[in-house]
Amino acid sequence: MSELVPGVDDRAYAGAKRKAEAPPSFLNHRLRATLICYALVAVPVLLLAVFVYIPVVWAFSKSLYEFEIGGASRFVGLRNYVEYLTQDPVTWPSLGHMLYFTLFAVCVRLSIPLIVAKLIYSLPKERARYFYRILFLVPIVVPGVAVQLIWGGLIYADRGLVNETLRAIGLDALVRGWLSDPDTAIFAVSLIGLPFVGGFEVLIYYAGLSGIPESVNEAARLEGCVGVKKFFLIDVPMVMSQLKLILILTLIGGIQGFQGLFILTQGGPGFETTVPGLWMYYNAFSFQRMGYACAIGVCLFVLIFGLTVLSMRYFRSTEELEGGR
Repeated sequence: MSELVPGVDDRAYAGAKRKAEAPPSFLNHRLRATLICYALVAVPVLLLAVFVYIPVVWAFSKSLYEFEIGGASRFVGLRNYVEYLTQDPVTWPSLGHMLYFTLFAVCVRLSIPLIVAKLIYSLPKERARYFYRILFLVPIVVPGVAVQLIWGGLIYADRGLVNETLRAIGLDALVRGWLSDPDTAIFAVSLIGLPFVGGFEVLIYYAGLSGIPESVNEAARLEGCVGVKKFFLIDVPMVMSQLKLILILTLIGGIQGFQGLFILTQGGPGFETTVPGLWMYYNAFSFQRMGYACAIGVCLFVLIFGLTVLSMRYFRSTEELEGGR
């Protein structure tokens, strides 16, 4: 071939031919980058499998057995589920308490932090908005256990803030053990966290409000849509994605949470503040009924999964609302 092209050296021609036949260098670089990305992703996937997915599968399988920690297991089929759903006297009262706590949390977390975020966003100066964002974020650094102990030891105690205030204004008849009285325990627990302005929710809602295009705000002002009217007609629909996120997180936390109740009341007095998560804990580590506790956990998993799917399906985000229009 080189003879057909005068002046072309055979070695130069062979080198050019090898370069033409070799794959482009960027393909090799892209392949290496892809392999590195897969290697980086493989680490967290492996950790998830070891500490999340495998324990979930183990819980599903062990819910069909009766066993203690370190002891032999005996296959019982669905008997644990039948006992929990039809024979356990704690099941339905605890589910009622869980429903109450969850609905209460949904109501306050979808409303009060959003109002506070709107008030902060409406401040005229950026420095003031920054100051109040930091102010509401600071309580997040306080451990949740410390918050529970403060409420239990300083606010609801016999000589706590609530009872001393009642004595000071002459309402001694209302003084009581708020966490030990069966008539007030569940309501006292639900009020922990007053005024329910969580820094996490405030920041989420503030980010949603900040993401509203300025053109939308200007159009609302031109149309005379301001104040409360703008809040309900413009702001709330534009932060539906944030509301959807908080709703799902609140449902998950309300169904599976029990740490605060364990610290404050241990489920008492009696079973007045017992929830399924706490009953699962007691069966696992106090009564050594690990299979039964796994069955309770599976029931909670199914409930959380179902509610999450319903929320994703019927609670429409901002993007879905805009797509529907």
